[in-house]
Amino acid sequence: MDDPYAAPPDLEMDTLRREGLIQPPDGPQPVPHDGTGRVQLSFSPSGREVRVPTGVSVFDAASWNGIAIDSTCGGHGTCKKCRVQVLDGSVPVHRLDARSFTPEQLADGWRLACLAQATRDLTVEVPPLTTRPKAATLGVGRQVILRPAVQKRYVELQPPTLSDQRTDLQRLADAIEDLELIPDLHVLRRLPSVLREADFRVTAVVVDERLVDVEPGDTTGRRFAVAFDLGTTTVVATLLDLGTGTPGAVASMLNKQQPFGGDVITRISATMMDPEALPRLRDLAQRTLAELTRDVLAEAEVDPMEVYEVALAGNATMTALVLGIDPEPLGVAPFVMTTTTMPPVLASELGLDVHPQARAVLFPALGAYVGGDIVAGMLATGMDRDKRTRLFIDVGTNCEIVLSDGDTILSTAAPAGPAFEGGAIRCGMRAADGAVEGMRIDASLDGGMSLAVIGDVEPQGLCGSGLVDAVSELVRAGLLDSSGRFVTDEQAKEVAPHVSDRLTAIGKERVFVLHRPEPASPPEESVYLSQRDVRELQFAKGAIATGWTLLLEQLGLEHGDVQQVLLAGSFGSYLSPAAAVRIGLVPKIPVLRIVSAGNVAGEGAKMSLLSVRERAGAEALLKEVTYVELSDRPDFNDRFVDLLAFPG
Repeated sequence: MDDPYAAPPDLEMDTLRREGLIQPPDGPQPVPHDGTGRVQLSFSPSGREVRVPTGVSVFDAASWNGIAIDSTCGGHGTCKKCRVQVLDGSVPVHRLDARSFTPEQLADGWRLACLAQATRDLTVEVPPLTTRPKAATLGVGRQVILRPAVQKRYVELQPPTLSDQRTDLQRLADAIEDLELIPDLHVLRRLPSVLREADFRVTAVVVDERLVDVEPGDTTGRRFAVAFDLGTTTVVATLLDLGTGTPGAVASMLNKQQPFGGDVITRISATMMDPEALPRLRDLAQRTLAELTRDVLAEAEVDPMEVYEVALAGNATMTALVLGIDPEPLGVAPFVMTTTTMPPVLASELGLDVHPQARAVLFPALGAYVGGDIVAGMLATGMDRDKRTRLFIDVGTNCEIVLSDGDTILSTAAPAGPAFEGGAIRCGMRAADGAVEGMRIDASLDGGMSLAVIGDVEPQGLCGSGLVDAVSELVRAGLLDSSGRFVTDEQAKEVAPHVSDRLTAIGKERVFVLHRPEPASPPEESVYLSQRDVRELQFAKGAIATGWTLLLEQLGLEHGDVQQVLLAGSFGSYLSPAAAVRIGLVPKIPVLRIVSAGNVAGEGAKMSLLSVRERAGAEALLKEVTYVELSDRPDFNDRFVDLLAFPG
């Protein structure tokens, strides 16, 4: 019997070699060159033309010049997402190109950009990258008493006289008796001229009793802040009116660090291999924050000078990278952070064009892989205030888990891998238009099944929630057994005859076809779920389930003791609770106990701007939460293997 897990055969490799399209299997063989000189690359449809050293990959050439090409592996040829079309010029076919494209596509010039070396002038078309994927911009939060650190006081002062020669600063301080003003040099430089030009009618801007500005006239109705959720994949910015506590605008976009890889380990590795990677990663993160800031300010018609504070919640690696701190110790044992709490930082240090004295509030981290975004999430969901047994899971490439029994709070991190972001999945893609996000198998449906597709357009791939839903439905229908193996054709006809014809093979690998562009389209040109995709999901959910299982055991709890599961992050917002239970991603409890918490990191960041009391609460969490290192547990591997299977 054929091995269902064997790698698919190369696509007509011998024929392609004879036609001169394919390179020898020992690696790319570019057109010979002496390593000197430069070549010109023209990128369509942007029209950008760049000159790069001979032999540079098309992917690197694009990344260096700010042209985004999709990738989750950072340009190592493993994710097969950096697809481009060479319109003018020629690039030899690499063996991995032959596994990624049909012979017709290869003949039309389609190549993987990270393997295409520019040894001559080329014109390359780059498919549009979804820079604003579907993301959760709101989340579960708590009501807070509005007490922001940013305060404004309007005063009308008496001008100085020969009999009243108090300093300008003292005159202002005497009029604001409830605050002890500590001036910045920036204020002292402005104070004399602003007071006199405004006829001594001014507004003092105070942040935590630091006098950061003096503005002419009464501007007390205008004070704003921006809260950031700096995610590895997606970044969300929310503009807050600090006078009312309401959001003025929200925007999200893909993290511009994406060309360096879809996960933190890949980005850390980039800094270890290339000394120029760290400043580039810092610049890309800051450009992402700056662009989002411009977007929300423009939408709400707010002047950048009216933004006096920002808050940033991100994992330890993202926080280090945006500040230009070497992340290498985070990526190698024993996984040590530079610091759990950051010193006071100006927003300008994050590359933001707002008020020059605007402060940046950076959330503290519990550990190398339980960072400020999780602390912000715990703050928003009140993990330290609720007496119920609650499980908080932020599902992503690195999955963070928090368990509280009402008295003790434990946290840990599990390496889930890129499957939930669509990475390492044959037809995987981010949650953008064309991504399958849900699936239902039912004999009463036309064709035996239905697909939920983002944007209500023709399916182009499978995002994380769609992957979980598809596997869950295949398990429910009996087309996947508990071990995760596709059943035989004979068994498929017995248990699900209405969709059994969708179970087929590409080479020796079993696949389930979700959508064919045309009725006669072959499986390899369709949107499908492969046996390897199922294994990727099993490894991801196995790591997560092992994490919360070990935490439950440490507190002496069973599955049924969990009274609420909070699924955080963008992925958690669109994940079906029933599907999560069916595949064993979360404990087997009633689905009504499972809550899609949404962007709780962003909610926590907003709370820290609206209330100094909540900001202090985030710091207090560092003392209340115990971090559990899974890699140090001798029973982790055994539990992981036990939890790979789908629940019966």
